[in-house]
Amino acid sequence: MKVSVKLATRDWATVVPLALGEVRPKDFDLEIVRLPGVPDDLTGCDAGEVSFSRYALWRAAGEDMVTGTPHFLMRVFRHRCILTTRDSGLTAIAQLKGRRIGLTGWQDSGNVWTRALLRREGIDRDDAEWFVGRVTEDEKPGDRLGRHGRPGRITAMPEDRPLLEWLADGKLDAVFAPFMPPALFTARPWLRQLIPDCRGAELAYFRQTGYVPGIHILGIRPALVREHPWLPRALSELLDQSARAWLERQQRYADTTLPWAALELARAAQDLPETWNRNGLEPNRAMIADFAAELHAQDLTPSRLTPEELFPAAW
Repeated sequence: MKVSVKLATRDWATVVPLALGEVRPKDFDLEIVRLPGVPDDLTGCDAGEVSFSRYALWRAAGEDMVTGTPHFLMRVFRHRCILTTRDSGLTAIAQLKGRRIGLTGWQDSGNVWTRALLRREGIDRDDAEWFVGRVTEDEKPGDRLGRHGRPGRITAMPEDRPLLEWLADGKLDAVFAPFMPPALFTARPWLRQLIPDCRGAELAYFRQTGYVPGIHILGIRPALVREHPWLPRALSELLDQSARAWLERQQRYADTTLPWAALELARAAQDLPETWNRNGLEPNRAMIADFAAELHAQDLTPSRLTPEELFPAAW
């Protein structure tokens, strides 16, 4: 009898071929649950999308509620995520030293990577004033700071005010946004990326590091991995197959979405190697090691975890 797997992920386009049944597993049965956000755990599911940093903090604490795999369901450059106002004079990361910065969760994977960009420019935790909260009014309120608050240095947004309100009022100099807010997609936005040539900066970063930062990973219930040790790799390969099917369709029909989408797909293929998003331990070892180093340097983990400690079920 085949093993049945219930997989929870965000509603990424790369999962659509799987969700529609156009890509199917051979050795197990799969049910896709597409969610609006990343679940806090795998309650009610056998596998799912997990925050890379949340998972790493679990491993550092000795918790084994999830077996992580080096399959990255979300990879995103972070340069583009640093926003300021259209009229701001800030145009470089180095200019953020001593500034007031808003972000959406101190331990969030994306913000760990973005702070890593600042650290590359000599800006550490104590070199800015940080405000933690939601980006817009539409987002769910709640605690995004946890144990990481430091009076006068790292604080929650007063009265849970949206970060963009303070940015518009001049009370913040920049905001780290995990996704681009609607205000950016207008004919004359009052927001802009801090770095004028984000694409160029991100491509230079890739050529220096060899990777696009991983944000979310694939997690599986430990009992399922113990019983079926072949499953992590099989599930990863199936997700890769779905992503390839989606990309092939995008390359053909991209211009029905935006007039220049196909041109950008072609440009990306020229700038990045075919292996840029390959999953597994060895293709991602440098990225995993750098992330573990940042978690420790940013005082999120008590020690620097190795890639093998983070991913004991890696292939």
